[in-house]
Amino acid sequence: MARVFRKRSRYGYGVPQVLRNTALVLILSTGALHAQQKTILALGDSLTAGYGLPREQGFVPQLANWFGQQGVDVKLINAGVSGSTTAGGLSRVGWSLSGDVDGMIVALGGNDYLRGIDPQTSRENLDRILSKGQEAGIPMLLVGIIAGGNFGADYQRQFNQMYVDLAAKYDIPLFTDFYKGLKEAAKTQSGMARYMQGDGIHPNERGVAAIVPSIGPVVLQLVQAKN
Repeated sequence: MARVFRKRSRYGYGVPQVLRNTALVLILSTGALHAQQKTILALGDSLTAGYGLPREQGFVPQLANWFGQQGVDVKLINAGVSGSTTAGGLSRVGWSLSGDVDGMIVALGGNDYLRGIDPQTSRENLDRILSKGQEAGIPMLLVGIIAGGNFGADYQRQFNQMYVDLAAKYDIPLFTDFYKGLKEAAKTQSGMARYMQGDGIHPNERGVAAIVPSIGPVVLQLVQAKN
């Protein structure tokens, strides 16, 4: 059974407002395993926060349900803030890691891309976030966003490459595209509409349900990793 505590945000994926704390904590105690419960921090933006969805249908609650189906005892902390850039994630990662955290998912960069922020700036922010996790001695998972050609081929190359380079630098797993499972379910560009909210950016409930089983096994490895 999952117990949910939430402060909701009314801000969207590309909105610059950054809230101090929209933490959602889901405590999943299945009783199936007797191993010590792990606590995983999900540091992200509105894709992590579950913007536009009923609170039980967001990414973190659906991921918690997926863990329950696997019989895994885990506590997920939703540190997703709608509108957050990599700079916003960097500004709050310190206090987000101040508790008893056993692992961290870093899923940031989408708002940097939407605003055309210099990929070098985004890279430096992500680098410093991952450095904080390394200092804390916890395993991490980096989740990327695939940039299109909106700002030119050079921007696209630099943006997409920063995730690859940083994952290699810190020797951590990289889940290349947050939307991977959704895209596979949609099969075609026209099929994406069934899985997206009206803004064309945020997944709807069906979209999150396609994303979670794709990324879930990678997050499970994070849960099972030894600190």
